[in-house]
Amino acid sequence: MTISAVAALTASICFAAGTIWAGLMDLATMKIRNELVLFLLAIYAALAPLAGFGAVEIGWSAAVALAVLAGMFAVFGLGWIGGGDAKLIAVMVLWLGAEQALPYVLYIAVFGGVLSLLLLKFRSLPLPAFCTGVPWIVQLHSRESGVPYGIAIAAAALFMFPNTPWMTVLS
Repeated sequence: MTISAVAALTASICFAAGTIWAGLMDLATMKIRNELVLFLLAIYAALAPLAGFGAVEIGWSAAVALAVLAGMFAVFGLGWIGGGDAKLIAVMVLWLGAEQALPYVLYIAVFGGVLSLLLLKFRSLPLPAFCTGVPWIVQLHSRESGVPYGIAIAAAALFMFPNTPWMTVLS
């Protein structure tokens, strides 16, 4: 196995683990920790060059990710998403690449719409007795609680990841 393949494989595993962790943490706590976003950023920075990504490709991905971050903070300022969501979306765009940014944001909307509909249905039903002792389920069931949008962000990223150059290096 070449160094670029080992780097791509390691990066892919870290990406998948970090992305799944972000979705689960948002589900359970309604928070996406900065440390997780920084972990994903650091792994990308360390392994993208080793996986054979060129400076131009990394630069374009970084530029688009920064533009997305600026846009997401505008959306955060309107109170539509959380700050952790904004940062997670930007780091996911970095990983997915500049050319995948628009489809990724569209998939987030689709997955987020489905999540919101499922959550509305869940909240319209009585909470089963065996769930009343589980704080995160009680919070999720509360109509006053928000939507753990990190689930949609993570699901869209995992859905898009097989179409990225990371997987091309592995083939």
